[in-house]
Amino acid sequence: MTAAGAVALEADGERLACTVVEPAGRARPGTALLMHGAGSSGKHRCLPLAQELAAAGCRSVVFDFAGHGTSTGELGQLSLARRARQARAVLERYAPDGPLLLVGFSMSGQTVADLLGEPDIGGRVRAVALGAPAAYAREVRELPFAEPEFTATLRTRGSWRSSTAFEALAAFDGRAVLVLPESDEVIPAEVTDALDAALRTRAAYTRLVLPGADHQLGGWLSTHPEHRALVAAALLGAGG
Repeated sequence: MTAAGAVALEADGERLACTVVEPAGRARPGTALLMHGAGSSGKHRCLPLAQELAAAGCRSVVFDFAGHGTSTGELGQLSLARRARQARAVLERYAPDGPLLLVGFSMSGQTVADLLGEPDIGGRVRAVALGAPAAYAREVRELPFAEPEFTATLRTRGSWRSSTAFEALAAFDGRAVLVLPESDEVIPAEVTDALDAALRTRAAYTRLVLPGADHQLGGWLSTHPEHRALVAAALLGAGG
């Protein structure tokens, strides 16, 4: 059995609720950081996959971004830049060294790419998994989500093309897993196709399409253990 411990971290002016899941047996090198999406999402949706990874020997960490779950803060005051800072703070506290595996659902697909773009972190990342990922215009990075300009830019056709995610993912040469639902009512197909193309550039790439799943992949995986195991195996790789 794996052991999960609830902890809290003071970062970015907030108190972030975290859970660290330790392997019960022999541990693999490194730590996996799993990051939830936007809206009503929270670390609870990532916890089953974190436990799956820990059962395979990979120490895993999940947390609530500010304004989500039991972390402090207001969701409308969160931004893409703040999400990246908060994720970085969690890594600095709970995985200050060693190899990293980054998992991001929906909005956190952009957060994974942002972390890859930071040399001191990106150089440690051995594998990434993106679940129904999104990409956002670089112009909105610093804008609070409640700012009208943030929403207006998202609604502007093709604004996502200026995202920094594509360059960061195209440069990544580790193991990459793109996990997609059979039907995604949130992410436009052209965004998914562009992310797919970026990941194929240098990474050891796997694309998984989960029959019957929708955009809320974290929650869906929590009730489908066979697919959760498939995602974990693809992220960890046959050789560990």
